[in-house]
Amino acid sequence: MKKTNKEIIVIGAGPGGYTAAFYAADQGKSVTLIEQDDALGGVCLNRGCIPSKALLNAAHSLEVAEKSKERGIDFGKPKIDFSKLMDWKNGILSRLSGGIRQLAKQRKVEVITGRAYFESNEVLRVETTEGQQLYTFDQCIIAVGSKPAIPKAFDLGNKRIMTSTEALNITELPKRLLVVGGGYIGMELGTVYASFGAEVTVVEALDRILAGADQDLAQPVLKYAKSVFKDIQVNTKVIKMATKGKEIQVVTEHEGKSKTTDYDAVLVSIGRVPNAEDLGLENTDIKRDDRGYIIVDAGKKTSLPNIYAIGDIAGGLMLAHKASKEAKIAVESIFGESASPTEPMIPAVVFTHPEVAWVGLTESEAKAKNIAVKVAKFPWGASGRALTLDQPSGLTKLVVDPATDRILGVGIVGAHAGDLISEGVLAVEMQATVSDLADVVHPHPTLSETMMEAAEAFLGHSTHVFNPKGH
Repeated sequence: MKKTNKEIIVIGAGPGGYTAAFYAADQGKSVTLIEQDDALGGVCLNRGCIPSKALLNAAHSLEVAEKSKERGIDFGKPKIDFSKLMDWKNGILSRLSGGIRQLAKQRKVEVITGRAYFESNEVLRVETTEGQQLYTFDQCIIAVGSKPAIPKAFDLGNKRIMTSTEALNITELPKRLLVVGGGYIGMELGTVYASFGAEVTVVEALDRILAGADQDLAQPVLKYAKSVFKDIQVNTKVIKMATKGKEIQVVTEHEGKSKTTDYDAVLVSIGRVPNAEDLGLENTDIKRDDRGYIIVDAGKKTSLPNIYAIGDIAGGLMLAHKASKEAKIAVESIFGESASPTEPMIPAVVFTHPEVAWVGLTESEAKAKNIAVKVAKFPWGASGRALTLDQPSGLTKLVVDPATDRILGVGIVGAHAGDLISEGVLAVEMQATVSDLADVVHPHPTLSETMMEAAEAFLGHSTHVFNPKGH
């Protein structure tokens, strides 16, 4: 079969893949983008970040309506049309995916719908509805992402046992929903369906939910979840699942004691695994670690000089914005630019209620690694803007190097924490000191002021919190 050579091939059209393709095209390169799904945008746009945030926003509107009664505004009992809700959500996805395809066209990025498979280090086979085609390439970027992990013991072929993919497309609300895993996916989707009226039980094998976040940041989330979930069980493992008519029978174990409970549906959210299967990597000299992730250097280059890997398939934090940043690093490496030896600051955001976000060194990590730090906190109960938003449980904290006053980490819990954390990213990335942050004028009344006031609290002169330096 004839082989066609391409200058740059990007495999996967998620946030990493299409960012890489567009960035390379903007620099004058000829780019071919290969995606096996008809819709561009990858998991994030079609089966993850965007649909979940759409549903979270819808769920939040129910809470706002309920809370409004306390302010003298009563909308009455809400009615949920699931079909219309899903149509609205899917309309957003179609609009965004279509926008990416249009941007590809404007940049003259060739888009091929098909499954890519490495025949060798140099040859890529692409299977399309029109047949197979072989390609060679000057450079290739692998950005195929990841998929939800589901243990074989749970994979019963029953549609009532879902991963996040299926949970974002349900047409009927389960009355009793078990969420296996108290991480960000489990807590986000658990919040959605609890708000819609499901009885949600969360089971977490660890001793706390949102284990990656400092516990003072996770605490307001836990408090809210306890008010809307039926139950949250930590230090609890799922031992077995079985089909029982139209129900799922689940056996859990806590402190050596087992318990059997029936649920209408189960959401398994225990992590993700790389999409390393059916890619033909075994036909190449690309090296992977023991978990299947492709090993890359600082410039995202694999063990082959002209093949790069970015995003989830390259391991590390499985976040869309990390993949997008790595896309630009990989393209710059192709252009011969040296990659920074230090990893960029990647913020983490959990879109629960309230939102949680953090970047850089956490207080928990500092303790675990015996790193000396000082911590400054500003409680949102002292923020006028937070109170007008009914967010008094919020908190902004800084993790600071005591020797230099340099900001090493920032954590926020409260409304719009995911938006507010960007200032924290800038502060950590630019090696700002507490005084730098305190000296920046923040508009009033805003939530962003809590960043400034946390810095002022560290210095001993926060206007709205009495916390003299040294106390």
